[in-house]
This record gives sequence, C-alpha cells and structure tokens, in this order.
Amino acid sequence: MVKSIAWLLGWLLGLGLAANGLVMMGIPDAWYANVPGAVDTGPFNAHFVRDVGAIYVTCGAAFLWFAASPPARPAAQIAAAFLAIHGLIHLRDAVAGREAVTQLLSDAPAVFLPPVLAIWIVLALPERRDRTFPE
Repeated sequence: MVKSIAWLLGWLLGLGLAANGLVMMGIPDAWYANVPGAVDTGPFNAHFVRDVGAIYVTCGAAFLWFAASPPARPAAQIAAAFLAIHGLIHLRDAVAGREAVTQLLSDAPAVFLPPVLAIWIVLALPERRDRTFPE
C-alpha cells in the first residue's frame, strides 16, 4: 500500500513540478504575479524566473523517470536535494529577517511540502535490479 501511494505521489509530484516549471518558462510574468509572496521577494526578472523554471522542469522529469523506472533513483535524489535546499533557503531568510515569518505559511504548500514528499518518495520506493547478479 505504501509503495503504491509513493509511486502515485511520484507521478503527481513529477507532473506538478514540470507543469510549474513550464509555466515559469512560458509566462514568467503571469507566474510571478499570481504566486503568493513572489512579488515580495524583489523586482520581477523574467530571465531568472525562466532559469528557475528550467530547474523545476528538470526536477519534474527526474520524478517522472523515477516513477517509471526505479533505477532512476539517483536523479530523484538530486531533485529532492534541490527541493530541500530551496526550502532551507526560504527558512533561513525568514529566520534572518529577510522574509516575514508569516510568509512561511504561504510557502508551505509550494516550498516546504514538495521536498518532504520528494524525500519520502525516494525512501519509500524500493530499489529494483534489472538483472540478477550471482552471489
């Protein structure tokens, strides 16, 4: 049951990350204007939003690949690491006073939940060997 949930969440997380990244790359101004708290982080920079969008597309692809093929675990681990580091940056900015602590609440679904899910998915799905090796 846990493996089935992790597998389904792997697909959903992959699709969500990739979709977010595609929106960031395709219509960065609309993404910036409509994501809660984004306008509070500084002036709009389309190139920067597209760059970050490319990272999200890559992370999404990593989770889709992992959901389809367990040997792609290292790709998902790297994507999970990016998501976790990104969340830690937001947390550090709040602790340092560069971001309102209340911003952490609006960051929760899009900044803190994805790395928690990503790490859980990577840990919950078993490794599978494509070949058997002699013992």
